[in-house]
Amino acid sequence: MKTIRAACASGVVLAALAAASTGPVLAEDGMEARIEALAPDLEAYVARGMEMFSTPGVAVGIVAGDRLVYARGFGTGREGGDPVGSDSVFQIGSTTKAFLAATIAIAVDEGRLAWDDRVVDLYPDFQLMDPWVTREFRVDDLLAQRSGLPPAVNDAVGMLGFDQDAMIRSLRYVEPASSFRNTFTYTNLTHILAGRIVADRMGAENWEELVTSEILGPLGMGDTSLTAAAIEQAARGTIGHIWTAEGPIEVPFTPIFPYGFEGAGAINSTVDDMSERLRLLLAEGKFAGEQVVSAENLAVVRMPRVAITDRASYAMGWVLKSTPNGQVTWHNGGTPSYGAFVGTLLDRDVGIVVLTNMTNTGMPDAIGEWALDRLLGNPEVDYLGVAHERIENASATAKASFTAPADPLPAPPLAGLTGSFFNPNFGDLEVTADGDALRAEIKETGAVIRLAPWNGSSFVANLEPDGRFEGIAANLAPFPLGFALFRQGPDGAAESLRLALAEGQPYDFTRK
Repeated sequence: MKTIRAACASGVVLAALAAASTGPVLAEDGMEARIEALAPDLEAYVARGMEMFSTPGVAVGIVAGDRLVYARGFGTGREGGDPVGSDSVFQIGSTTKAFLAATIAIAVDEGRLAWDDRVVDLYPDFQLMDPWVTREFRVDDLLAQRSGLPPAVNDAVGMLGFDQDAMIRSLRYVEPASSFRNTFTYTNLTHILAGRIVADRMGAENWEELVTSEILGPLGMGDTSLTAAAIEQAARGTIGHIWTAEGPIEVPFTPIFPYGFEGAGAINSTVDDMSERLRLLLAEGKFAGEQVVSAENLAVVRMPRVAITDRASYAMGWVLKSTPNGQVTWHNGGTPSYGAFVGTLLDRDVGIVVLTNMTNTGMPDAIGEWALDRLLGNPEVDYLGVAHERIENASATAKASFTAPADPLPAPPLAGLTGSFFNPNFGDLEVTADGDALRAEIKETGAVIRLAPWNGSSFVANLEPDGRFEGIAANLAPFPLGFALFRQGPDGAAESLRLALAEGQPYDFTRK
């Protein structure tokens, strides 16, 4: 079952790829002049988007060549807080993946790794369900979104409190969703493993230390960080919001997501700092006279690996989109309460970053795509309108999914549904009665899921905001976690239960 969270916050929002563009190339005026001429219309488009989606704060930066030509903040970092500026700190979500790809490119430059190294040779504990795929999985496959695993595979393992070791180990229990290297399926956990491998090969304690020493430090990205504590303590920090049809809701930071996912989406940054990153990309890996990463391996990072649509493909941390007047190289980011877009026109020497402190509703993507279309001379597409219709439809579908049946079947006696259950991804699950509902506790992490009667043997599942799960529960709102369905034996006792989460694959627990 897919909800608003799956439509907005799981990583890549690809609806913009469906919009068609045809038209003449603009006259070759200076790009800086074009950006300056675009600014009034861009600001009006941002204002329209903020009104449509009730977005609290937005920051936009455009780099041409080696200079940040345009930078402006809109709105506030939190209700009653300071105005957003180019130095305001946001989560950048999955645009972190391009940083991960760059650190691997640096390791390849130094001869510490090769793109076609077998993962199992570098990390012997790596295992997938298919032995052949396990043997053939290479370093570039970790980032190429062509693993054959289900979309957002086992993100729930991390969301429910398990560490990175457990997340990586859980991949061995997953049935493939498609053939290896055949289909685009967006995943996060393979990036955690990639970060571990490259940090190990480069002699770093972890990927946070590596990306800081190899990219953030050399580029002077002093306001960029990788922890919840860092964004909370930042002088110009913002606070995240989840999108609802009734308006945005401010939510607390949680170290569980995205920070537990490290190279998949853990970076906090600013428009000012991200502009330095764009300068590096536009200069083919050179910054302030130093070659930080080779142009050759940046080209490998941007090589198409798997088709997404007839006009778009995925590389490593980048989406490549063909338009009539040029190629756009981009990626977006969506944590539960922030959205981001980074896009480049490499042959025009220009790049844009859009950061927002609300769920990625498609708004940051729409602003970035719209601006790049204008700079390319493509006809205008109302990306905001497309995104707004999609988010409204997704919200209505989710609301309908979780609307109680008018005449539900009575729940079975709860005593027959209690007991100890097991799933290899999560270990032991203890189900106990809790008034007129059930309480399901994942013993290893202490995460508690409340199961309320829904319709017969099916129960609606909500993550309880207890202890360290308070933040993640708030960030996963406004809709429930999903549903639980019990299968009972002839004596009425539950033999198994299926936890069907709102996003990701379902999980079957058998009675111990």
